Amino acid sequence: MKTLLLTGFEPFLKYPVNPTMKIAQELHGMEIGGYRIHSEILPVEFSVSGDRLVEHIEEVKPDAVLSLGLSGGRFKITPERIAINVNDGPADNSGHVPVDEPIMEDGADGYFTNMPIRKMVDRLKQEELPAAISNTAGAYLCNNVMYRALHYAHVQQRGMLAGFIHIPASHELAVEHGRVPSWSHADLKRGIIACIEVLGE
Repeated sequence: MKTLLLTGFEPFLKYPVNPTMKIAQELHGMEIGGYRIHSEILPVEFSVSGDRLVEHIEEVKPDAVLSLGLSGGRFKITPERIAINVNDGPADNSGHVPVDEPIMEDGADGYFTNMPIRKMVDRLKQEELPAAISNTAGAYLCNNVMYRALHYAHVQQRGMLAGFIHIPASHELAVEHGRVPSWSHADLKRGIIACIEVLGE
């Protein structure tokens, strides 16, 4: 059976709850779409998250890497099309504020995902879950780990699938935060399971 490395993030910035963390933890050890799921939670720190992801890849040796990120304010599940070679944004959980920093000095300007994101979006819509392809993963930690996974796939492990999916806030987070659109945890989890099932088709 193939292995999928699934990652979520810890809480960050003004979000005291991160639904990606809960989804990753709950799917750990499950078998979905021909993949056994191995989940890890990444820190929201520019100097640590990418290296930690690569360590997990080298330990688990997955056939695919799917990272999840929270995009508070989005209304849909949005698989990402591209990651860019830049860190820029607000302070991470260590207080670091990057400004136009390259992720990899010798890396490409950007990498397109090699996951079937159009099929994922189509499946989500079939499941009556709002979805769309996103053409920007931003320049914060979500973009950072997506870029690192795709760089690894291009340079060190060709054939490994790598991608990133942004999800809306959960109801739990919306209650804590106060002013973000939200989905039920059950629907968020169902959406990620559907996307993983597409990988196995």
